[in-house]
Amino acid sequence: MKKLKVYFACSIRGGGDKSLYPKFIETIKSEAQLLIEDALLPNGTPLPSTDIYSRDVAWINECDVMIAEVSNPSLGVGYEIAYAEKLGKPTLIFFSNQQEKRLSAMIEGNTALEICKYEQFEDAKTTLVTWLHSRVTL
Repeated sequence: MKKLKVYFACSIRGGGDKSLYPKFIETIKSEAQLLIEDALLPNGTPLPSTDIYSRDVAWINECDVMIAEVSNPSLGVGYEIAYAEKLGKPTLIFFSNQQEKRLSAMIEGNTALEICKYEQFEDAKTTLVTWLHSRVTL
């Protein structure tokens, strides 16, 4: 059985609550191949923005599916979602209902995206695993 290649988009520079990112990462890794993991780990040598752009675009081109956690608004994540959409990559969006913020209308109104609004991570995890399993090809 082929392992899906997953690009996980989340706010890295934009701030906000990042406490659930490790749980998303571990869940994805248990079910698929995560392409962006190295970029999500802190390291001592930050890359120039042009290198980050080139690397991330290459990963989006390579991935089978995109998963994005958008509870922390991010211009970069919005760009990545649009880029993946133009390539026809299936995309699952997660948004925490625990936020005082509202989900962007450009994301919420886009019928090409699958959106999961969740209260607790366990709800998101169930959706994530089911969604990934539905995209595996034998």
